[in-house]
Amino acid sequence: MAGGRVLRQPPRMTDPTPLRRLVWSNLAAQAADQVALAATPLLAVFALGAGAGQTALLAAAQTLPFLLLSLPAGVLADRMGKRRLMAGAELVRAVALLVVPALAWAGALSFAALALLGAVAAVGTVMFSVAAPALVPSLVPRERLASANTQLELVRSLAFAAGPAAAGAVVSAFGGAPAFVLAAVISLAAVLLLAGLPEPKVTPSGRRPLAELAEGLGFVRGHALLRPIVLTAVVWSIGWFVLQAVYVPYAVTRLGLSAAWIGITLAAYGVGMVAGAMVAPALARHLPFGRLVLLGPAVSVAASAAMLASLTLAGPPLPLLAFFLFGAGPIVWTISQTTLRQAVTPPHLLGRASAVMMTMTFGARPLGAAIGGTIASLSGLEATLALSTLFFAAQVLVLLNSPVPGLRALPKAA
Repeated sequence: MAGGRVLRQPPRMTDPTPLRRLVWSNLAAQAADQVALAATPLLAVFALGAGAGQTALLAAAQTLPFLLLSLPAGVLADRMGKRRLMAGAELVRAVALLVVPALAWAGALSFAALALLGAVAAVGTVMFSVAAPALVPSLVPRERLASANTQLELVRSLAFAAGPAAAGAVVSAFGGAPAFVLAAVISLAAVLLLAGLPEPKVTPSGRRPLAELAEGLGFVRGHALLRPIVLTAVVWSIGWFVLQAVYVPYAVTRLGLSAAWIGITLAAYGVGMVAGAMVAPALARHLPFGRLVLLGPAVSVAASAAMLASLTLAGPPLPLLAFFLFGAGPIVWTISQTTLRQAVTPPHLLGRASAVMMTMTFGARPLGAAIGGTIASLSGLEATLALSTLFFAAQVLVLLNSPVPGLRALPKAA
């Protein structure tokens, strides 16, 4: 009995097949998301003539579901089961993605429709990102949590590497609409891969959803290690989306990049993620756990400095370096902080703890996108890049002023 709910945990799997199915479905879901995210501003700029302010609004629309739906998703994940939640949300994503090319080919696609459908498609990412980490501890023992998280993040890295490049290539060769068809097909593959995945059976507690939501919020807010983790991620997300909101117009107008080159520079982020995920186990063997968590935020500062330096050097080299570093460092952060959250959170709160993290971090993205679009409109792209650098510096200071960097090893649940 935990929190008023009976959890009947199945035996953790010695057979790696269940984890493998989750890993592959995660690859498909993340790839669908990345193709759509990269194709949306490209379609807006090249087909609808959107500028920096409008691409910022698109970024805000695509991230708004993280703010509105993450906490309800966490409650649902703990009440109804995580696999069904992920599969249903992926179906919603696939339908929304298919509507975009249908409208484009009918000559009826508008900026408002593109923003609305982008927001609906993001529901799949919200539900998957909340439920998948909460499912992992039921599939592997504690000593394999970091390894399992590394696998999940490695395939997500592959999606971040391949997705934008694929979107840029498809948009360059065939136009924007076919890229959304590709994303929808990949999303449907994620649904098929989830079929038959085992998970703990949940007996509803009978408590009201708001009471369960308050329990999850209170746990994270009151935890000395999770609270600074969330705050660091919030500041990072604001800085990242200040940058993301204006990068495509900046790359076109200041750096002189084509759609294909923009896709390649964005893909460097995924390449960096792959590199970071591959070296993460070796780093974990040689660094104290707290220093491992700190590494990602610190590397983000260097990445932001490289992007800011591109103001003095046109072309792709510095954006390629910046996006590579933005991928390599934060992927180590993601693996380590996810493992920390899983280790210190009671099983019956895992979905809600993940949801709080998602709400606070991804929910900060619309704020970052709005700030980026506003500063770009009022003060120009150069001022926007400088502001993003300040946010990345601030997130390191948040983490340094917490007990997290002093951790020698993975702590246990209280």
